[in-house]
Amino acid sequence: MHAPQRPPIPVETLLLAYRSGIFPMADKREDTEVFWVEPRDRAIIPLNGLHLSKSLRKVLRADRFTVTVDRAFEQVIRACAEPREDHPETWISERIVQSYIGLHRAGHAHSVECWLPGDDGALQLVGGLYGVSFDRVFCGESMFSRVPDASKVALAWLVALMRRAGFALLDCQFMTEHLRSMGAQELAQADYRRLVERASGQPQTSLGTAWRAFNEGYAPGAGVAAGAGVAAGAGVAAAEGRAAGLSDVSAAAEPSSPGKRIVQSLTQTS
Repeated sequence: MHAPQRPPIPVETLLLAYRSGIFPMADKREDTEVFWVEPRDRAIIPLNGLHLSKSLRKVLRADRFTVTVDRAFEQVIRACAEPREDHPETWISERIVQSYIGLHRAGHAHSVECWLPGDDGALQLVGGLYGVSFDRVFCGESMFSRVPDASKVALAWLVALMRRAGFALLDCQFMTEHLRSMGAQELAQADYRRLVERASGQPQTSLGTAWRAFNEGYAPGAGVAAGAGVAAGAGVAAAEGRAAGLSDVSAAAEPSSPGKRIVQSLTQTS
């Protein structure tokens, strides 16, 4: 028999843990208990140090993917929990899923989604990432990719959005070769905690507002979206974007597409 599911971790408990440099994991999908992790070393990606390969720049500029923010949070976290060839088991249990859905509803967990048209023309979720935000910190939790480059594109968008929105710290928790290839650096947990303290206060604006500013004035084809609930906000936030100090990505300026604007933003100082 399955053990009875325990209630989600309270939002306040999760936020306190993240501010203390701690986060929960489960041993496997069926676990109802979680354990709290405080890594000895921490991986971060400096917001001015993301490495964009020539091939990734090309993919971004081509706007191969439709990229959205917070349009399919539960789909993303469940996709991240799916078994993979190199990771047949997952640390994302159902209790963790429900806990982070609660964080998302409270405005402290976000997702970046990558979509491609399916055989029927409707957009299909093919990659993305999710994480926890507090103050000017974003803690990336997990990412997935069903087609080449999808998770890399999601990460590039996240960094660009964080920079535009006024965030200060992107935590990647554990170092991987994939993250290292994109510019991640490793530091001691004590140094990470100091960076968290320096990132107190509120960002200039939200990730969603930054997303709308990058999409301002862009009119994708009719196949982009309606059914999947994506892109509905594209081009509707001119005044909001300018108020947030994002006028440098206005529709009047080149480059005109979202992907080109992302590349331009990331290569201005990196």
